[in-house]
Amino acid sequence: MKAVSILGGLLLLVGIGILGVRQMSYTTEKPVVQVGPITASVAQQHVVTFPNIAAFGAIAAGALLLVVGYRKT
Repeated sequence: MKAVSILGGLLLLVGIGILGVRQMSYTTEKPVVQVGPITASVAQQHVVTFPNIAAFGAIAAGALLLVVGYRKT
């Protein structure tokens, strides 16, 4: 398999994965007060939302690269 076909397949899988997940969240801890060995921290939750156009763009680019990769062989 050529590198173009592998990249196309990965883009296709990423696009399908984005359509399935839609959003991702992660938590970070930020120290607020530190007095000697005692530390108080606040946990902040962040949400990242993936737009549908990114998913469809990745699917289209992946399909195009797969077609180009298979035509060259």
